[in-house]
Amino acid sequence: MTSERITVLIADDQAMVRAGFAALLDAQPDLRVIGQAPDGAEAVRLSRELRPDVILMDVRMPVLDGIEATRRILQPDRPAPHVPRVLMLTTFDIDDYVHEALRAGASGFLLKDALPEELAQAVRVIAGGEALLAPSVTRRLIERFASSRDDSPSRAALSLNGLTDREREVLTLVGRGLANAEIAAELFIGEQTVKTHIGKLLQKVPARDRVQLVITAYDAGLVAPA
Repeated sequence: MTSERITVLIADDQAMVRAGFAALLDAQPDLRVIGQAPDGAEAVRLSRELRPDVILMDVRMPVLDGIEATRRILQPDRPAPHVPRVLMLTTFDIDDYVHEALRAGASGFLLKDALPEELAQAVRVIAGGEALLAPSVTRRLIERFASSRDDSPSRAALSLNGLTDREREVLTLVGRGLANAEIAAELFIGEQTVKTHIGKLLQKVPARDRVQLVITAYDAGLVAPA
């Protein structure tokens, strides 16, 4: 993060929504809103100018939608220290475009009707390098990923060739949606050991964060939709 306080850019086409989110986040001692964008194009511009730690990105916006804005903000040629984390915001409990945003590199998404404390905590989670998915839609999103997969060998499957058996086990459990503590209990290992395995997975696969690991697990066929 760029400062002691987590800096946030809010991108939403509704002024009242932006103002409401800004007031909620600025009320937190460890969060600071440094910019607001009414559309995706402005979000891209401000992200490069202000270099926020986290961007709250609405999915549907004029000029440039949140998906394409996310794709441009997280393009590979961006210097690593200045790449923000993107948290997608959606009004609906399932959005046809959210899974595309995750593919574009977003670190997760949250429903707009989340409680104020949930929004603040989501920003902290994303800023800390973790991933966040609203529990009510996680399974449907993942099934959407899985249903789009064909039966031919995928890049994701090939990327697993260098994994140890234990790392494959951990990746499978991550794909099933288990938290670190649950994985530790399942495999009878310490939670710190799980964190170490996940760190290695992020380097080997490679993946941006836990969301991308879940996608990889499904794409590679380690986990099948229920």
